[in-house]
This record gives sequence, C-alpha cells and structure tokens, in this order.
Amino acid sequence: MKTVTIIGFTGALASAITGVIDLFRMAGVTWARVHGEQPQPYFRTRLLTETGEACRCINGLTIGADGSWLDLAPLGENDLVIIPTIGAPIDQVLADNPGLVNWLSQFQSTNDDQVRVASNCTGAFLLAEAGVLDGRQATTHWGFSNQFRQRFPGVDLQPDKLVTVDGHVACAGGGMAWWDLGVYLVERHAGAQVARELAKAFVIDAGRSSQAPYSALQARRYHSDPDILKLQEWLDTHYHQSITLVALASRCGLTERSLIRRFKAATGDTPTGYLQVLRIESARQHLENSRLTIEDVTRLVGYEDVSSFSRLFRKHTGLAPGVYRSRFGR
Repeated sequence: MKTVTIIGFTGALASAITGVIDLFRMAGVTWARVHGEQPQPYFRTRLLTETGEACRCINGLTIGADGSWLDLAPLGENDLVIIPTIGAPIDQVLADNPGLVNWLSQFQSTNDDQVRVASNCTGAFLLAEAGVLDGRQATTHWGFSNQFRQRFPGVDLQPDKLVTVDGHVACAGGGMAWWDLGVYLVERHAGAQVARELAKAFVIDAGRSSQAPYSALQARRYHSDPDILKLQEWLDTHYHQSITLVALASRCGLTERSLIRRFKAATGDTPTGYLQVLRIESARQHLENSRLTIEDVTRLVGYEDVSSFSRLFRKHTGLAPGVYRSRFGR
C-alpha cells in the first residue's frame, strides 16, 4: 500500500488538505461500496507538520497532525509527498517556513519518472523556493503567475495548464485543482481503472486540462514599463482592427525587435500573442453575456474565418466556443 504524505503549515487551505486525504483514502473504496463489492484501499495517508502539532489553516480550522516530517526516514518507493495550497500571504509563508523549504530541497536531486512530490495551486511556491522546480515545467494559480515568474525566473511556468508533470514532480493549478491532481496521481500509482471509478464515484469531471477559461487578462498588467502599459491601453479599444507588429512598434517609437523584447519582459507574452489573448477574452465575454452567434462574435473580435477562430479559441481556453457558452453563459 502506498503512503501519501500531506505537509501541513500555518495558513494552508483546509480543503486542499482534507479533500486530498478523502480522495486517496476512498480510491478503491467508494466505488466498491456503491456496487456492493469488497473495498480494496490502495493508499494510506498522513498529515505531517514541522512540530507534529495540529495544522492551523487559513479558515481558522485546526486539523490534527499524525506526526512531524522532521522524524521521517528516507522516503521509500511507495511514498508520495503533497504540498497543499498556501492560503495566507505567500511571502509570509515562505519566510516563516525555512525548515520546510530546506527539507523539500531533498527532492531536487531525485531521478525518477514516478511522481514523488506534488503541489496544489500556490503550494508550488514552496517547491520553487526549495529549488525543486528549477529548469522544470510547473503550474500554479493563474492569478499569481506574474508573482511566481518574478520570484522564480528559472522555472518553466505554464499557468494555463491545470496539471504539469516533469519527471518526479507534479503541480496543479488554481483552487480546487487538487481533485484533478489527485485523480491523475491515483492513475499513476493505482491504475487507470481505479482512477476512472474514483472520478465517477466523486462525480468529478476528469477531462479538464486547462485553467485558461478561468484566468484574468488583468494579471498581465502588473508590470512597470509605462510604454508597454500605454500600448496595452490602446489595444483595449483597437484589438478588433487589423493590427501589424510594424504598426505597434511605430506607435511605441521602438524597433520591432525592441518591442518584442520589452513586451515579453513586461507581460510574459509577445505582442501578437497578447493581441490573440485580448481578442479571446473579448470573445469569452460575448459568449458569456450575449446571444450573438459564434459567427457574429468572430467578426466582432477581429477575425473573419469562424473555423480558424474556433481553433484559436479552443487552444487558449481548452473549450470550443459553443461548449464554453453552454458551460459559462448566463
């Protein structure tokens, strides 16, 4: 039986702890009970804190710990460590937990294709602080992606992805993505059939792959380059027009090369990529709040070909325009 260790710390998100524990404990159990079969548990779980005392979560709940991670023997092949969401101010949690950061650094040198350590949401900040994510793909909550990039430039951040896996490290995106991470890890450690049955028993949509449908364009404005910010403000009202890179560079008084360099440094994206995101964001709003046809929405945001627009929309959001409207439309 595999052991799943959840690391507790003051300011953690309670649901990211209790939810993960429930998910792993019920793998092979709930589905069997529903069908009157003999349960076969696959995982044991434990919550460990630095001192072994209870974990005080951000919502005021106190969750009893099973011991201290300081007392752990070297992790075995069947062990999996999960870092839950940071609910308190991130910088404060990082500063208050130097011992945990140092303990997590043991995962830097692990050379294993089996996932040994994982984080949910802003828990990725703790892994990155420990150097575990250096040179690796990772994800975190889309709303904290700029803060993450600034603090950890050596990490290949993929904020649109719901789950990333790079070698022995897995990360999940925002908020409730622990269930996507949990079902994925159950599949890796207990098999696809057990994971499918778990998702059905918990009524989980196991097909999600992106957190892009939930992200906010505003996060790309948290920078200090006034010329790029001014250009972004102009694009806010002209994105539907035919716009070239040459025209954008001329508007800023920059060469194309300089514009691309400064725009990417400020926003994490190229001018062309940002324009696409701006148009997709506008399309999302139309699909959520209006009864316009997809053809009309396509033209309103600056595209002519509906099929090309639909492919681009799906690339950015993970959903076709019609599916997006049915899920998020008012």
